Amino acid sequence: MKIVTWNINGVRARIGNLTHWLTESAPDIVCLQEIKTVDEQFPRAEIEALGYNVETHGQKGFNGVALLSKLPFDEVIRGLPGDDIDEQARFIEGVFSTNKGALRVASLYLPNGNPIDDENKFPYKLSWMARLERWAQERLTLEEALVLAGDYNVIPEPIDARFPENWLGDALFQPRTRQAFRRLLNLGFTEAVRAVTDAPETYTFWDYQAGAWQKNNGIRIDHLLLSPEAANRFSSASIEKHVRAWEKPSDHVPVAIDLALQPAG
Repeated sequence: MKIVTWNINGVRARIGNLTHWLTESAPDIVCLQEIKTVDEQFPRAEIEALGYNVETHGQKGFNGVALLSKLPFDEVIRGLPGDDIDEQARFIEGVFSTNKGALRVASLYLPNGNPIDDENKFPYKLSWMARLERWAQERLTLEEALVLAGDYNVIPEPIDARFPENWLGDALFQPRTRQAFRRLLNLGFTEAVRAVTDAPETYTFWDYQAGAWQKNNGIRIDHLLLSPEAANRFSSASIEKHVRAWEKPSDHVPVAIDLALQPAG
């Protein structure tokens, strides 16, 4: 079963790229971030025509996440618990039935947090990460195959940036950000890409500015974390970086994993 995360950076602006990629890559479950649309305006018809079920948690103009799945949804939950006044659409989880029991997949768009001296933005990022850690700790007690996928806006290690020194003042690379990410991992998750490669220049994001793509000035901020039950079924991970060279690309590319699971029935 192929599960992919992709920050699409505006789904309506890139629906042609998305449908082409869905046909080419043939994922079973897709976690989208930054759909930048309300639920009612999500281009679901084009995606459903390719055989996908669609669930969204949208927001006008920015943020927004979605799950696309060839498997039927058993359950869908929108929003990360822990803050009743948080109205930003950054989290959706779906539950599916497989031949090995329940599979839970979450699509998340973690706050950017910049600028770090803003009295709200960086604290919001850290509090959101603390909520995510509490949620994950609770979900792990279910002992299900869990995939926590998305744009984390976290550069975990210096090797995950072409020029780490350029990110020292950025919320994505702050010590507290990286520590929060390690605390999440230390709950018992496997970070899929680094489980299969420790190669440098392994990136998922290239800025639109200053020829970053052409110069391979990238960072790795899109991650898939696997619970022990999912890690036991994990067979491969890959970054589909060729998509960044398409017309009107997102600044992120799809990151994929394969799990040895089949739909129930």
